[in-house]
Amino acid sequence: MKEYTTEFIRNIALVSHSSAGKTMLAEAFLHFTGATTRLGRIEDGTTIGDFEVEENRRGISLSTAVLPVEYRDHKINFLDTPGYTDFVGEVVSALRVVDGALVLVDAVAGAEVGTEIALNYCDEFNLPRFVVINKMNRDNANFAKALESVREISTIRIIPVQLPWGEKADFKGVIDLLTMKAYQGDGKTASEIPAEFGDDVEAARMELIEVAAEGEDELLMKYLEGEELSPEEVQRGLVKAIHSGAFAPAFVTAGSAQIGMTRLLDAIIEMMPSPSQVPAAVVQGKDGEETLAARDSGPLAAYVWKTTADPFVGKITYFRVYSGTVNSDSRIWNQSKGAEERIGTLHLLRGKEQLAIKVVHTGDIATVPKLTSTATGDSLCDKGHPLTFTVPTYPHALYRVAVAPKSQADSAKISPTLTRLCEEDPTLSWFNEMATNQTILQGMGDQHIDVAIRKAEAKFQTSFLTLEPKVPYRESITKPGQAMYRHKKQTGGAGQFGEVHMRIAPLPDEEFELSWDVFGGAVSQSYEPAIRKGIQSVMKEGAVAGFPLSNVKASVFDGKEHPVDSKPVAFEIAARECFKLAVKDASPVLLEPIMNVRIVVPESNMGDILGDLNTRRARVQGMDTEKGRSVVTAQAPLAEMQRYTTDLRSITGGRGVFTMEFASYEVVPTHLSAGVIEARQKELAAQREE
Repeated sequence: MKEYTTEFIRNIALVSHSSAGKTMLAEAFLHFTGATTRLGRIEDGTTIGDFEVEENRRGISLSTAVLPVEYRDHKINFLDTPGYTDFVGEVVSALRVVDGALVLVDAVAGAEVGTEIALNYCDEFNLPRFVVINKMNRDNANFAKALESVREISTIRIIPVQLPWGEKADFKGVIDLLTMKAYQGDGKTASEIPAEFGDDVEAARMELIEVAAEGEDELLMKYLEGEELSPEEVQRGLVKAIHSGAFAPAFVTAGSAQIGMTRLLDAIIEMMPSPSQVPAAVVQGKDGEETLAARDSGPLAAYVWKTTADPFVGKITYFRVYSGTVNSDSRIWNQSKGAEERIGTLHLLRGKEQLAIKVVHTGDIATVPKLTSTATGDSLCDKGHPLTFTVPTYPHALYRVAVAPKSQADSAKISPTLTRLCEEDPTLSWFNEMATNQTILQGMGDQHIDVAIRKAEAKFQTSFLTLEPKVPYRESITKPGQAMYRHKKQTGGAGQFGEVHMRIAPLPDEEFELSWDVFGGAVSQSYEPAIRKGIQSVMKEGAVAGFPLSNVKASVFDGKEHPVDSKPVAFEIAARECFKLAVKDASPVLLEPIMNVRIVVPESNMGDILGDLNTRRARVQGMDTEKGRSVVTAQAPLAEMQRYTTDLRSITGGRGVFTMEFASYEVVPTHLSAGVIEARQKELAAQREE
């Protein structure tokens, strides 16, 4: 592949709901520009973008593929992102490093929940966007209806720059309102616009000129004075309006039939910004914020937006250069990790095909294998000029499973494997839940977790069993309590003796506090560490149901010791038993985690959602309407929300989305706590027998 400098590069993400045709459109671009000799098919698993075994097995994209297309002496880096909502982390990572987006919409289904998510992220990253009404050759395709469905959820105006030449089986090509020509098939040859489209074309053209005039003050004055804008002025005004985010042009295609290719690729080159035309990147330097102009001569600054593990090549790091150049066989400083990395051979990836290159210019996206400490979200720069990029905010995990090693050999690899999986994908996370002694892996949904588990097996040779996660209940007290306990053990020779008197009280804002209030030296303060150790062992194991105990203030106010038989172990045992008795005197309760939940659904599903939340012991905090969709905010116990991702999809036909984060711990209702305690005690008894 030729070497391309900044002004000849375009970085474009393909985003949409699942099955809107992103992968096939990218495939059509590659075939149309001669990069491939035949058009791959998703059904056959032969597309360049979906090259992983798991993607071919499921028939959907699971990760972002980089697909560079050479056209008119420019290189367009297409980032084909997954549409399935479980893999939204891949979309966030891709949109972080592109300069524009194509939002694809199925001409039959219209705007769907994934379309809305894609548009919202385009807003968040302030990206210029094209709306592409795709699959116009399908039965029941309807351009006007699909376009209107996107307008309803878009925050910016959407104006067609193309109209379809026919629909469904009669879809022949596109009518371009910029050139005022009709383009049949892939669009290499232009012809006159058929007469029957005259009125529609005229009305749409007037609307387009109006938008172009609004893009620049000078053009607006000219337009308002009744002067005609030249084609060059219309183009200039539109480009400014697109770059500023004032409007999005709508295009028409049928990716699988390669219809509408030429004018869409032309528009990407002519109307989407090059890396040098977007606002300069703002990074954190040694002395505060720095603004980086996109120049090869600037200080080196690159951002790592994705890492993958390849069984043959090892770790592959994907990065975008925002300033300066990166050369093969050089050294680079990882500011995020404070480590130097050796850059071996640089590659441009096209799907899984690696194209070796010597230098990566500002604005380009490339990969390098076998970096040792670099992970997703890291900043690469010169050691003498440290720079740090901001990492985008990824959505909170919504679905969790407990994982356990399948065999003894897997148990040693469980921690490093989970860490590597989470390094690759920022929407995955894992932790050890002390309350339940489980290792928890959390992600965006069941498919997401399933793919991660399969990846662990295929790429890291670690096999997991997945289990339903237990709810991390806690114990606490609701009023002050008091107790005393004497530990006395007489065997031959020296015995054990320790007596502890203790008061406890609720401590709302802290986990634990111990005060030493013994007067007159009844117990030597040298036994305080042993007493503390005894109390903390009970807090860890629980005093009622075997769950950790928290929010307790303990005060040791009296006791007795023996000049010969008292020793730390005796006071540790006495403190443990005394604390258990004091807890029983302090009206102990079981606490459960409560989550803040925000659910966005179509208005027609609102009643079903509220009814379902009532069965989950949820407290609805508020209801609102946002872009024609209903928003419910509620608080609900984690115990009732463990599998809500799957349930919500089934209630709303996949059109509902939600976010969930921890809010607080609250008391479990009495009628439920007895069942939880009984189940936990059976489980602990079974563990002891083992």
